[in-house]
Amino acid sequence: MLKLGLIGHPVGHSMSPWIHGKLLDQQNLQGSYELFDLEPEEFDQQIQSPEIKKLDGFNVTVPFKEKIIPHLAELDESAKEMGAVNTVKNTSEGWIGYNTDGIGFADSLTNDYPTSLKSSTRILLLGSGGACRGIYYALTKKEVAAIDIANRTTQRAMDIIQDGSQKINSTVLTLEEASEHLANYDVVIQTTTVGMSPNDDQLIIPVDHMTKDTIVSDIVYRPMETRFLQEAKKRGARLHFGHQMLLQQAVYAFKIWTETDPDASKLLEEFEKKLKGV
Repeated sequence: MLKLGLIGHPVGHSMSPWIHGKLLDQQNLQGSYELFDLEPEEFDQQIQSPEIKKLDGFNVTVPFKEKIIPHLAELDESAKEMGAVNTVKNTSEGWIGYNTDGIGFADSLTNDYPTSLKSSTRILLLGSGGACRGIYYALTKKEVAAIDIANRTTQRAMDIIQDGSQKINSTVLTLEEASEHLANYDVVIQTTTVGMSPNDDQLIIPVDHMTKDTIVSDIVYRPMETRFLQEAKKRGARLHFGHQMLLQQAVYAFKIWTETDPDASKLLEEFEKKLKGV
């Protein structure tokens, strides 16, 4: 029987137990998926608890995607380059870290908008945390024109760009500069927790300068339509929702743990109804 889980802080809102329960059912596997809410100040001690040590695999969410790395025996190439981990597999050699955020996001975006990532596409990422690192890394693998990063503290954004081995046109902006220059971008991606329930009214930047038909994504999935997406929709933007990335990255994590091949598309409609409370 598989023992899976999620570590983070907080984790009570997470839909991962529901998703992975459905994936276990889809693949006719017996297992469980537990939530582990760890205190950031006590992370290094709590991550070594017997309850976590016995897991076959676990996901990692904020704020531990970088803090987990010293506790791992090995990183796969994508996690090594990103400097962030969201999936860990327990092996005979120890814990191995992976990152499925980036590929999960990119696939969910192109599922919705097949021509969104092309040679002329200019992308803006808002934020510079672990999720941003994963998404930036995945998007540098695509043939796009530019990927810029905006953050309150620009040094963290600069670190992501400098750490990446991919040669791509990238500029760091402040959040104020990003708001002023939204018209320059074809795709805008909000990668932070700003606007997550219960802080639904939060808005990372004003969108007054956004142009019609910009593709706007928010990785927050509760609420499903964040204030950032609502404001973008008023400007005529095309929306991409965080739950689509969540589902896709979960499928990739599940593949790593189980070596099966689940289908995310079969769960998407049911997942949306679950989030809407239908």
